[in-house]
Amino acid sequence: MKIFKFPKLNHFKKGLYLLFVCSLFSGFSYAQNITSGIDSTSVKVGAQITYKIEVETDTINLVVFPEGQTFAPLEMIHSYPVDTTKLDNTYNLIKKYGLTQFDSGHYTIPVQKIVVGDKTFQTDSLQVEIRDIVVDSTKQGLYDIKPLIEVDKINNNWWRLPLYILLGLLIIGALLYWFIWRKKPLTEEEEIALLPPYERAKLALKKLDDSQFLVQEEIKEYYSELTLVLRKYLDEKVYDRALESTTDELVSRLQLLREGNQIDFSKETIKNIESILKRADLVKFAKSAPDIALAEMDKQTISSEIDHVKEVLPEPDEEEKLLNQQYKEEQARKKKRKKILISVVAGFGIIALIFTGFSMKYGFNYTKDTLLGHNTKQLLEGQWVTSAYGFPPITITTPEVLKRLETPVPEELKDKIQSTKFGFGTMLDDFSVSVSTLKTAPQNQSQQGQQGGQQPQQDKAIDLTEASERAIKQFELNKVTDITVKQEKFSTPNGAEGLKTFGNGHIPVEGSDNYVSGHYIMLHFTAQNVLQEIIITWKNDDVYAEQMAERIVNSVELNKAE
Repeated sequence: MKIFKFPKLNHFKKGLYLLFVCSLFSGFSYAQNITSGIDSTSVKVGAQITYKIEVETDTINLVVFPEGQTFAPLEMIHSYPVDTTKLDNTYNLIKKYGLTQFDSGHYTIPVQKIVVGDKTFQTDSLQVEIRDIVVDSTKQGLYDIKPLIEVDKINNNWWRLPLYILLGLLIIGALLYWFIWRKKPLTEEEEIALLPPYERAKLALKKLDDSQFLVQEEIKEYYSELTLVLRKYLDEKVYDRALESTTDELVSRLQLLREGNQIDFSKETIKNIESILKRADLVKFAKSAPDIALAEMDKQTISSEIDHVKEVLPEPDEEEKLLNQQYKEEQARKKKRKKILISVVAGFGIIALIFTGFSMKYGFNYTKDTLLGHNTKQLLEGQWVTSAYGFPPITITTPEVLKRLETPVPEELKDKIQSTKFGFGTMLDDFSVSVSTLKTAPQNQSQQGQQGGQQPQQDKAIDLTEASERAIKQFELNKVTDITVKQEKFSTPNGAEGLKTFGNGHIPVEGSDNYVSGHYIMLHFTAQNVLQEIIITWKNDDVYAEQMAERIVNSVELNKAE
């Protein structure tokens, strides 16, 4: 058995030899080569740049490529599957990414981290140019910017409120129609009341024939009904106080009408009427009891005298007919006004009952706001929108799509600062929300990509407390007074940590010197050279706005910086 011995070398040469042997063996366990590159260093705005990372490794190692938006300020629009090829005992892994940018300028693709086994390697940073698209205005006409198009918000439950209102109106209308406006079938008494006085009197006498008064010897009731028929007829056609007059007063009145040639009564008619009325008085008040034959004869006499009275009554002239027609029309108008008044009162009564019932179940303010409408309540119950804003993206759910807002940046800072802002409403409105992202250019970036190379200098971390204080100062510049400030740590559902600042103050009323109480919530997050800010404001004592603010805060998600 041979024992291998080092040749006689000095200590320095032995060290170099051992280092070579160790590096040789380590090459069998870890990646031997990592390269990166892009297909083009200069492209037009919006065009794709293909970024490629190539790793050579053995069959043992686990390789982890970058994932997510780690190529800022460029945006990753596509991540291609890893292409793997085997050569002898090694694997060649190729990972490609599609990158783009929509603003012209010179950009740096930052260093990317690749994990191979338990080792971490870094690629080189790369410079790219994004060129503007040159338009030849001599060949291509220029057009004005298209105006914003208002898009109606889609609300899947829009039909509920109109349906409830329609059903309520139908129920109220049906009740009013059934009990007030419907032509009800007339009762027998109503049909008789619509007959002319003569037909009504004749019908009453016929019913008296069919009665059992005489059979049961109820003479008093018989004569009471008989004289009532006569007096009613005379009251309507001859003397309007016939019902309340005594027998002597009524007979005297008939005599005066005859002597005044107003109605040509015969002496026999007046005498027969007087005779029957006095006999009826004796029956009712003196308990006289004439026989049944006389009672039947008196009914026949009354029937005949009603006929005679009808014959001698003068025909109404045109003026009387007109007055009668006007009287009927006035009665019809009074009846219609009465129905309208009853309908209005009944309608308001039913609405009041419904309002009271809903108020007891859902609360007075909620019911009132539902019926009369409330801006923030409609926003809360509308169709909310979930979208990502800025870069790195902030995913947030809001009652309206946030619109891009202008964020002026001084000319001398445009190469160092990129600012985007999206919002809905302003601090002076009932509710507002804004999302902004501020990116600053790195101060120093290493060009060394290999392991063991010089590490890049870290930029100074952004202080979230200072960022919150600057936002509060902006409130003060907008004339908000009496601002209270509370702060606490905040974490999103996906684990991103930030700072929550909240409190209240007095917000100026637009166009006046008055102030109203209001609330605010600020969320601040920071990543490498990035400050992300969300600000929500609303007026005091608005429960719907408070619920919206809570829902928005709970929906915030963002990608944590690597």
